[in-house]
Amino acid sequence: MSTFRLFPKSLQSKSASICSTAIVLILIASGCSQSKEPIAGMGIMTGEVTDRSALVQIRLTIEDRLIDNDVHGMPGLVEFTLTTADGKTKHPPQIVHATAERDFIARALWADLQANTEYRCKTRTGTSPKTLREGPSGTFKTHPGPTSSDPVEFVVVTGMNYAKFHGDNRIDGSIHLLHNATELPKPYSGKDKKLGYPALKTLLDLKPDFFVGTGDTIYYDTPKEPRAETTTQMRQKWHEQFIQPRFHDLFAEVPTFWEVDDHDYRIDDGDNSGDYDPSPELARRILMEQLPIAPAENQSAKTYRTHRINKDLQIWFMENRIYRSPNAMTDGPEKSIWGTEQKAWLKRTLVSSNATFKIMISPTPMIGPDSLHKTDNHADIGGFQTERDEFFSWLIETGLDKKHFYIVCGDRH
Repeated sequence: MSTFRLFPKSLQSKSASICSTAIVLILIASGCSQSKEPIAGMGIMTGEVTDRSALVQIRLTIEDRLIDNDVHGMPGLVEFTLTTADGKTKHPPQIVHATAERDFIARALWADLQANTEYRCKTRTGTSPKTLREGPSGTFKTHPGPTSSDPVEFVVVTGMNYAKFHGDNRIDGSIHLLHNATELPKPYSGKDKKLGYPALKTLLDLKPDFFVGTGDTIYYDTPKEPRAETTTQMRQKWHEQFIQPRFHDLFAEVPTFWEVDDHDYRIDDGDNSGDYDPSPELARRILMEQLPIAPAENQSAKTYRTHRINKDLQIWFMENRIYRSPNAMTDGPEKSIWGTEQKAWLKRTLVSSNATFKIMISPTPMIGPDSLHKTDNHADIGGFQTERDEFFSWLIETGLDKKHFYIVCGDRH
């Protein structure tokens, strides 16, 4: 029988990084000369690991810290090499161009891997094949796969609040108190301010097999003025978050799965209605650009997906923003967070799965109400309760409610 541990949102309270609103840390650095060769200043990240494949990415930069409030990118080449941890199997290297069009992110897809096997991915970076020099390296382990009951452990995290952690005087404390029923926390200082959220070290010390981010990884809408609306502004939010050293340490050893929620999609409680920036199209493009959810060339990939982790565990990663009906729509049978296609896919794949444990990870709450003034999720009165109730009834009708089916929700305030 497989075992797994869920380390929920409460862990983040140690780092004052709980879900709410995130913002920009302004650091002014002087006297920094531009390197002639790019570096991978934001570390390495692995995503979407299965029993047979993985995505690995780095971003080429001029520096490895915030300069004028951003981490400036630089074009170049990245050579990815992959070997098993014991060095016995080596895959042919991949050369990937990092261009401004993709925010200087180079992403490699590794396929035909061995199940339940530890791998190390090394990188070299440069402006040409002749100038390549050593870059960051990362490790990951492929999943056991559908025939193995080897145990797995993973962590689930929601909301990483850059603004609260570092402090920003543009946050209105009275509005925060009104919306969150808590005072605005004091920002961190000392070494934690430099290294980033202490909870990330806690997660790394647990040595999980993978990390699941349920959304609100960054906050485009904090501060409200100015909020991130353009490609440049939105990218900057990701840069300031992932430049923190504890992210480097965690992602070098722990592969990731990502979902999106309101703050890293458009605005607080955002849907696809409203003529304002960022548009739904731009929001999706930046999401797929910044996170290793799909190969770089596959921008049309579905953001909802399911992965069979081992014989006993299958996980469903839901998409709760891109396909939703307007929040203001009257609740009823036609109102949906998931959309017709995703809902049909969810039911079909749940019924066909023979995994002992089935876990659905939802970016938004399904039990509540979450808040009496909100209408943007399945738990809220006037929100999407009809769809939630229909799904729960279907679980009972199919007997899945008594067959180790669990729902893990993000965004819980």
